[in-house]
Amino acid sequence: MAAMASAQARPPVRDAAREIAPRDRLIVGLDLPSVEEAEAMVKRLGESVTFYKIGMELTYAGGLALAERLVGQGKGVFIDLKLHDIPNTVERATRQIARLGARFLTVHAYPQTMQAALAGAAGSGLELLAVTVLTSCDDTDLADAGYALGVKDLVARRARQAKEIGMPGLILSPEETESVRQLLGPKMQLITPGIRPTGTDVGDQKRVMTPARAIAGGADRLVVARPVIAAADPVAAADNIVAEIASALAQEV
Repeated sequence: MAAMASAQARPPVRDAAREIAPRDRLIVGLDLPSVEEAEAMVKRLGESVTFYKIGMELTYAGGLALAERLVGQGKGVFIDLKLHDIPNTVERATRQIARLGARFLTVHAYPQTMQAALAGAAGSGLELLAVTVLTSCDDTDLADAGYALGVKDLVARRARQAKEIGMPGLILSPEETESVRQLLGPKMQLITPGIRPTGTDVGDQKRVMTPARAIAGGADRLVVARPVIAAADPVAAADNIVAEIASALAQEV
C-alpha cells in the first residue's frame, strides 16, 4: 500500500530530452490593443521575459509584423489564432504563418483542421498546438453549444486524436494537464493558459491554477497575460512566476 501511495504521489512523467529553462517556460501574452503598447511592454520587461504570445486582438492591429521583429530579437513567439476553417484555408494560412519564424501556432483540435495545419507547416520550424477546450468553457457551456461530452471527456478525446494525427503539442487547461500527460505519455508538449498566481483575479477564465500546481501537474510551458502585463511592476510579476516554476521543477528532482 505504501509503495502504491508513493507511486501515485509522483508527478506525471515528462520528456527528459526536452529540457527547458524555467524562464523559457513562461510565455507572456501581449493581450494589448496596439503594437505600440505591446512594444513598450516588451521593452519594459526586457530580459525578464524570453517568450511572447500574440493573439487575435494584437494580430488584427498589426501584430504579425511585430512577431517578425520579436523573432529577429531572439525572442520565442507564439501566434495564437486558433485556426479553424475548411482544410484548404487552414493549410494555406498555416503556410503563411510559418514564414514569420514563429515557434508555435494554435489551431482548434478538429481532425480535419489539425491535418490541414500539419500539411501547411510541413518543412518549416513551426510547431502546431491543438486547442482542446477553451479555458473559459465549462460543462454547461459545452452543452449549450450542442456537445454531448463534458470538458474532461472532450479534452481526452481531442488529445488522443491529436496524438494519432501527429500534432506536437496541445493547449489545455491546467486542470486537465495531469490526466492528459498520463494518457499521452512524455513526448507531447502541454502548454497551459488559465494561469493565475495566488491572489490575482481570474477574469473570464473558469478552469484556472497557480503556476506551481500547473508545472507539478505536467505542463511544459505556461501562458500568462493579465497577471504580468496589468501588474504594477510587470518585471517583478514575471520574475515571481519564473521563481515559482523553478521551485516546482526542483520538487520533481
